[in-house]
Amino acid sequence: MDKADLPFLSATELASLIKSRQVSPVEATQAYLDRIAQVDGKLNSFITVTGDRAMADARLADQEIASGRYRGPMHGIPVAVKDQFNTKGILTTGGSTILREFIPDEDATVVSKLDRAGAVLLGKLNMSEFAMGDAFHHPYGRPRNPWDLSRNPGTSSSGSGAATAAFLCATSLGEDTGGSIRGPASFCGLVGIRPSWGRVSRHGVLAASWSMDQVGPISRTVSDCAMTLGAIAGHDPKDGHTWDVPVPDYLASLEGGIRGLKVGVITERVQSDVVDPQVRDLVLQAISQLGELGAVTEEIDIPLMAQSAAISTAVTYGDVSGVHREGIEQRLHDYDYNVQLRLLTGAILPAQAHQKAVRLRHMLREQILEALKRVDVLVMPTSSIPASPIPAMAGVASKEEFMEMLGGRRSYTAPFNLGSVPALSINCGFTSDNLPVGLQIAGRPFDESTVFRVAYAYEQATDWHTRRPPV
Repeated sequence: MDKADLPFLSATELASLIKSRQVSPVEATQAYLDRIAQVDGKLNSFITVTGDRAMADARLADQEIASGRYRGPMHGIPVAVKDQFNTKGILTTGGSTILREFIPDEDATVVSKLDRAGAVLLGKLNMSEFAMGDAFHHPYGRPRNPWDLSRNPGTSSSGSGAATAAFLCATSLGEDTGGSIRGPASFCGLVGIRPSWGRVSRHGVLAASWSMDQVGPISRTVSDCAMTLGAIAGHDPKDGHTWDVPVPDYLASLEGGIRGLKVGVITERVQSDVVDPQVRDLVLQAISQLGELGAVTEEIDIPLMAQSAAISTAVTYGDVSGVHREGIEQRLHDYDYNVQLRLLTGAILPAQAHQKAVRLRHMLREQILEALKRVDVLVMPTSSIPASPIPAMAGVASKEEFMEMLGGRRSYTAPFNLGSVPALSINCGFTSDNLPVGLQIAGRPFDESTVFRVAYAYEQATDWHTRRPPV
């Protein structure tokens, strides 16, 4: 195999070749670093490339594997992580100029776990400022979608989506508060899972909303995503919100098919007027494919789902303004303009409104859990639209535009972070403009295995994951 082709392998394919010593971690890492140098100038997916460290990690992995000390499937795999995660001795900006000189003295737990698994860190990925959604100004370069450079790769794990789709890392980590793993996965044609809240540690992760932030992988295939989640999941004494429950072998649970599995179709979210017609058609075709694979589909109604974006916004903005209280008081204008609007909105949000949102969140969660007693998974679009054009101006033009935003694509990812259940996005086709579309699959708390199994069965029956963006 030509070494320049190594980045185009899936992470699991590369892992097999590394384990059998047909490919060395050094060769794979150098191939990725070469591709980053060639391509990332168009995408701005990285804030920091850690080339010297990556090569040192790769040489160590090579030596360990040669001496029989193989650590597992992530050993020697070149990865990249969102710049929201602390990395010891490496710049961690949170996508903001406010932290342009911040170098942590400790790794985030997920970074430590990747290191213990033998992964090779290629660098830190671009993101919306402090993971607060659609920032307008990106001080380290505007991230661009590899399928169409004029379009958004998703927020706020934008660099994770762009880099993974463009084959600049074998797999990546993002963080999802209101959809920031699933959105980039949908917009960039990838597989991304927001795990159950409490499945993965957030120690050392720059916070947005304490009650909804969750770390997870963005990968090119379901097996890559399962392999990556297996490396980072588990209880962490440093994060009191992680659950001390067993972590399954996600890779081993992929096989077996989905015959007889019950799939709940949230029809109102599929047939809603806000859904792009091409998105609707591709999602319906994907649901039909699940039926052909033996799943039993039935329509499910979740009454509060259409209001989920408004509920999520009220909860998140209140949390975020608390995290950044000192910043609001002392250096508000150092934040991106769009972020300023979110911070100020959260700061003046009445306590009654926040408490109402919290109560509505509980009601929505109960509705989701009740639905999951009837079916094994729930399905609907990840986003109501394909990747949107990069905005030409900051802010929101009108009240009507803001209300439309709350009823649009944000109401597609928000239900499942409010419900604290696992939700995955998988590519289910392309629009006439060659833009990816995501099918969202959600499951019961801590049942990521079933979500992965449904996604894997669909992936194996289709070839969407084999397409490459034109960069």
